[in-house]
Amino acid sequence: MTNNKYVLSWIDEMAAMCKPDRIVWIDGSEEQAEALRAEACATGELIKLNQELLPGCYLHRTAINDVARVEDRTFICTPTKEEAGNINNWVAPDEMYATLKKLYNGSMKGKTMYVIPYSMGIVGSDFAKIGIELTDSIYVVLNMMIMTRVGKEVIDALGDSPDYVKGLHSVADCDEKNRYIVHFPQDNTIMSINSGYGGNVLLGKKCFALRIASYLGRKEGWMAEHMLILGIEYPNGDIKYITAAFPSACGKTNLAMLIPPEIYKKQGYKVWTVGDDIAWLRVNKEDGRLYAVNPENGFFGVAPGTNDKSNPNALATITRDTIFTNVCHDLDNNTVWWEGLNDNPPKNALNWRGEPWDYTKYDKNDKVKTAGAHPNSRFTAPAKNCPCLSKEFYSTKGVPISAIIFGGRRAKTAPLVYESRNWQNGTFVGSIMASETTAAAAGAVGVVRRDPMAMLPFAGYNMGDYFAHWLEMGKKIPNPPKIFNVNWFRTDDNGNFIWPGFGDNMRVLLWILDRCEGKVDAVDSPIGYLPKPEDINIEGLEGVTLDTIKDLLTIDRDAWLADVENIKAFYAKIGDHVPAVLYEELAKLEANLKAYKG
Repeated sequence: MTNNKYVLSWIDEMAAMCKPDRIVWIDGSEEQAEALRAEACATGELIKLNQELLPGCYLHRTAINDVARVEDRTFICTPTKEEAGNINNWVAPDEMYATLKKLYNGSMKGKTMYVIPYSMGIVGSDFAKIGIELTDSIYVVLNMMIMTRVGKEVIDALGDSPDYVKGLHSVADCDEKNRYIVHFPQDNTIMSINSGYGGNVLLGKKCFALRIASYLGRKEGWMAEHMLILGIEYPNGDIKYITAAFPSACGKTNLAMLIPPEIYKKQGYKVWTVGDDIAWLRVNKEDGRLYAVNPENGFFGVAPGTNDKSNPNALATITRDTIFTNVCHDLDNNTVWWEGLNDNPPKNALNWRGEPWDYTKYDKNDKVKTAGAHPNSRFTAPAKNCPCLSKEFYSTKGVPISAIIFGGRRAKTAPLVYESRNWQNGTFVGSIMASETTAAAAGAVGVVRRDPMAMLPFAGYNMGDYFAHWLEMGKKIPNPPKIFNVNWFRTDDNGNFIWPGFGDNMRVLLWILDRCEGKVDAVDSPIGYLPKPEDINIEGLEGVTLDTIKDLLTIDRDAWLADVENIKAFYAKIGDHVPAVLYEELAKLEANLKAYKG
């Protein structure tokens, strides 16, 4: 498919190490994809689902020790540990290459090496970056064909250039003790072995689009962020765009595909999805604004909890041409099910492990063992299926961003929404984000942890330098977006959520956009600018009064002061690369809180 000497010599080198029986180039055609699906079904790698109810849909199960991203086995291998920083796992490149070479040696014997040329972003656009992933997994091939732009046009766009990201993946023995997801930013190289789970093996996703791209963005003067991109269309036809960063299990996909409340629908408001997970942002030279594109071509979403209420657009998106991973298999009608889909669990089913499942034994305190679907089970679906997909999804120049939103899951501390004072203060607000851990990352669930800009597991270099890049970008954007923080998850004394969330989050987004347009005032507070309670529209909201909004906007001085101490400890953990101005912002916050009378 190509005469590119850089590509061909690299493939030869990798093939000599992995020793596949044959090499197959992925051309992006439906004919080739269909043949691969048939082969995967014949070997049991995929299960073909009911084609009348779920046309083009398949089920896959990973190994039971391989169901999530593994942060403790994910490495950034830069020439010095300082470049990777204290947050990332680091091993010297030469040492890591030697370790990996032994593991890859002969790992593809008896298998096929598939060569996947793919583009993150529209092929040929200024935003686009090209990668080539080598893999021995048909599951990976088919997922990459959904999640990225794959095929001959990509390799043609690369031409004779050496400017592409190399990715090598082998399922090998799926040995968790020798599982590695490794990034070599200076070499534009990603290597993954002994995993078959999406987040570890779809190398265009977190590995390239965030870890390697964040490194490239710093070097080249742009930003790669763990953010959704959303457009709100007003009744007059104007569309304003926001990006938003949320850690896992904070409703990012739900917000990206938000359906306006009835009160707004009747007025003619619409919401358009540009992206649900990753945004690449560049300064537009014509108008001096920050523009964003979604570099992906599909959605890799968490299945449990996705239903008609939480995300009807996602549910509509995954009714065709979707690969389901680690969900429950309903044998009576050959479809899929997961916890939170509905109240009708299948009576004759196999759980995510492929074992007969008894729904009456389900224990929410032990979901991994008793659930039908794994808590981190997934769907991979083409973006084009989404009913609310923005036409700007296909734009090569991206969309202009009015607001950047940070959010986490905080029970008591953060108010419903507040606005930062400026870009520098907004960078600080992003740097102190905190939320609860979820099953999306292997390890403990329910522990509050700092997750700056939702990038803690995804920055491809020193987190302190990442903060510095944010500050530097602020100087390069003549007309920067405003930066806000939201918290949909504040609870009352009984642990119940106070704010209804879901589609009603649009009420907060409209206040944010009004602030960007200078249409409403705000109240100064120790942490930033708060809404006047009456400026959050609660019309038609059952059980929510003006007093509810006032409660959601209160600042608990003592809780915040305790948080300040936690932030100091977190900054200390990042180390001496944390920019001095962020410590100045922290000192201002502490002084403001101490002077605050409430």
